[in-house]
Amino acid sequence: MGLAELLDLIKIWAEGIITQMGYFGLSLVMLLENVFPPIPSEVVLPLAGNLTNEGQFSLFGVVFWGMIGSLLGAYLFYGLGVIFNEDKIRRFVEKYGKWAMITVDDFDKAVGFFDKHGPFTIFFGRMVPIVRSLISIPAGMHRMKLLPFTLYTIAGTSLWNVILAVAGKILGPQWEKVIEWIDIYEKFVIVLVVILGIWFLFTRVRRIIQQNKK
Repeated sequence: MGLAELLDLIKIWAEGIITQMGYFGLSLVMLLENVFPPIPSEVVLPLAGNLTNEGQFSLFGVVFWGMIGSLLGAYLFYGLGVIFNEDKIRRFVEKYGKWAMITVDDFDKAVGFFDKHGPFTIFFGRMVPIVRSLISIPAGMHRMKLLPFTLYTIAGTSLWNVILAVAGKILGPQWEKVIEWIDIYEKFVIVLVVILGIWFLFTRVRRIIQQNKK
């Protein structure tokens, strides 16, 4: 099955749930979107935005109830982070990190970065495809206070929902064009991640070579 066929199935499935169950269905689909990333919000929210033109929903309702579903999904991943806490991850890195050229010092730097920039990482991460769900795990792992985690998750999620829902409302029957735009955005993110990964490997290999020369 190709990507186009998969998106068509998701669209039909999501539209059926949303139209039959209303706002509760929208929240449910957005919860599942966070737990199962193959269900993309760039299909669900523009679709719901388009349905506001038919009077089935209000734009505020789409943004709000979509946010509720996303927040519940974020709490789930936050809980996973609490279970796989910082000490467990550090011990794992100590034992197996060398195979990925990751040291405990690298892990501690990442923890320090989250200490300093955690709230904004959550906020912007909620608007980045691929990582928008997983960004809640380090928050739970680091035991970020639940109130700021909730507020920044709501802020980032709501902004993302507004963008997609308004785009779907404006485009109307042509709401599926949003998928094409987000696809370009996702490819940019993937390329950026690959570049950062290559840079990380390069710096690690160079460090190992320098250490062997000493």
